[in-house]
Amino acid sequence: MSKTISAKSPAQLTEKQAEKELARLAREIAEHDKRYHAEDAPVISDADYDALRQRNTAIEAQFPQLIREDSPSLRVGVAPLEKFEKVTHAKPMLSLGNAFSAEDVEDFSDRVRRFLNLKDQDLIIVAEPKIDGLSASLRYESGSFVLGATRGDGQVGENVTLNLRTIADIPKKIKSKAFPPVFEVRGEVYMSHKDFAALNVRHEQDGKQIFANPRNAAAGSLRQLDSKITASRPLRFFAHGWGEVSSVPGETYWDVLKFMEDCGLPINPLIKRCESVEEILKVHSDIEVKRSTLDYDIDGMVYKVDRLDWQDRLGFVSRAPRWAIAHKFPPEQAVTVLNDIEIQVGRTGALTPVAKLEPITVGGVVVSNATLHNEDEIERKDIRVGDTVVVQRAGDVIPQIVRVVTEERKKKSKPFAFPEVCPACGSHAVRELNAKTGKLDAVRRCTGGLICPAQAVERLKHFVSRNAFDIEGLGDKQVEAFWQEGLIKEPADIFTLAQRDARGEFTLSDWEGWGEKSVTNLYRAIEDRRTIELERFVFGLGIRHIGETTARLLAKTYGSAEEFIAALEKSGDQAGPAYQELLSVDGIGETVAEAVAEFFAEAHNRDAVDRLLEQVRPQAFEAPNEESPVTGKTVVFTGSLEKMTRNEAKARAESLGAKVSGSVSKKTDIVVAGPGAGSKLTKAQELGVAVMSEDEWLDLIEGG
Repeated sequence: MSKTISAKSPAQLTEKQAEKELARLAREIAEHDKRYHAEDAPVISDADYDALRQRNTAIEAQFPQLIREDSPSLRVGVAPLEKFEKVTHAKPMLSLGNAFSAEDVEDFSDRVRRFLNLKDQDLIIVAEPKIDGLSASLRYESGSFVLGATRGDGQVGENVTLNLRTIADIPKKIKSKAFPPVFEVRGEVYMSHKDFAALNVRHEQDGKQIFANPRNAAAGSLRQLDSKITASRPLRFFAHGWGEVSSVPGETYWDVLKFMEDCGLPINPLIKRCESVEEILKVHSDIEVKRSTLDYDIDGMVYKVDRLDWQDRLGFVSRAPRWAIAHKFPPEQAVTVLNDIEIQVGRTGALTPVAKLEPITVGGVVVSNATLHNEDEIERKDIRVGDTVVVQRAGDVIPQIVRVVTEERKKKSKPFAFPEVCPACGSHAVRELNAKTGKLDAVRRCTGGLICPAQAVERLKHFVSRNAFDIEGLGDKQVEAFWQEGLIKEPADIFTLAQRDARGEFTLSDWEGWGEKSVTNLYRAIEDRRTIELERFVFGLGIRHIGETTARLLAKTYGSAEEFIAALEKSGDQAGPAYQELLSVDGIGETVAEAVAEFFAEAHNRDAVDRLLEQVRPQAFEAPNEESPVTGKTVVFTGSLEKMTRNEAKARAESLGAKVSGSVSKKTDIVVAGPGAGSKLTKAQELGVAVMSEDEWLDLIEGG
């Protein structure tokens, strides 16, 4: 499996270069997520994987308008394996944003202060080592450990209660009378270096699997169907947070940690409460020095706002809380040879250059492939086949090409000539001119469109992928085979396979590798997917820039497939109400809105969607079962807010199940008007929409 290595810093990327690289990273990280979380068979180290995600996050921070719908920053893990009973988390188990430098940490502090409108108040931050293990949730009821789960995709995890019970660090019963009736502890399962080495020695002697690193050993051990196997593995646990609780035993994160420790839950001894950014950075530096002496793996530090009321106000954005961030350790470097540059064609037609490297170990991970992002990147660094290159592990996770060692260059080497035709279909490959900037797109794209097999096949693979329609038995190889035989050209064709087979147009059971049972199972799996969640349907369409999170947001906004299609077919008129309503959805920017509008502006796309809807039945979106006085309400904030910032107000409303809009219409339920409210207030009064002050709004949502 390839590994992305980047040579150009995010600040040096053009917008088009960044867009192309984010697309490549999204695909690559998704594949690693599947191998790591679902298959327990990673092909890169944890550090390399973290580097990939760090690179993605850094580029998104530089180009927030380019954040993709399928961005790794909007996704947590992967769906749980079918072999385990599923557990729906009462509160999502999300991930963290990353910081890569002192400046990033300062930016984090500044963002928190701006969001909370802090001036001279102290901002206390708790710094703790980021354990390189497997996230787990422990649910206690009346002090008894009753349910344990993995993080899974953040919403749904795997029930591993019996396995977690075998870990000596985890108390089965907490006797403290102060312990809340319901308390969901969250933390990290890990394996010490000493225990890891001993385990591998035993496995080698017994002829069993040798684990690549402690993190993989811990993950593989915890996700065993036989808890006796887990019990034989020396797993440990550190608690670092909580999910659902009947009451929070403290007003600060530090207080709750100490409470958990007093109750017998293991807390990392290196956690420290800091009063300034300078102190945070010193802790980071000190622990980095101690890192090699620790008996467990850490790959950075985590910083969390201490005051819990401030954490509540800060809330979450996408897959991560605003009140916490992970600060990774510096990278390692190595030197290797670039053997070749291959061009891959993605489902959007983007031509991505991939470096084929002489395998080299960087920080304990073997690196053999790397993305080169685009032709500008190759030209700027003058990267040539045969060059000796410096490879760096950014944040001790993802490798990237730092530079070329020109002194080692062969005299006859020639600059790389980027192809101007698509290697998949021979169509002309062009760099589009950005009408807004007047600059060429950094990405060269195939103009073949639907006639390009690389794009068509990749679009179909996306449609049947795990987070889209997830059709069991219809994987990448099967999609490619059906495409080559002309049986599947668009998504709707998948749902007519059984009918065409029955009519004798082909006989799948006669194909090599297909018996009657496998054919029956495939057609049953396809039939089972005729009814599909709306967000999966939207994601499966493969609209550019529409990932899982944005697909869910669109599903939540429009509620049903009929409303979604009807509204977005009208979005082509960017001056019209349909487009403006789409743009007013909090979380939908111009890039996404334009991509949706462009998709539905194409007649062949609309026809393909219509044909698909003849075969499938998308379910109406079901909002989370969380009731509040504003659940399902559409709210507009206008004028000045005095007790909270506008961002905070939006985040709070959305966390309570409300939809925040930027414009007033007949669909608006509440307008919160502060001093200086103008045309929106006037329109609300004209339409008879309920208008309330900021104080009245706070009384409503806080139950006052």
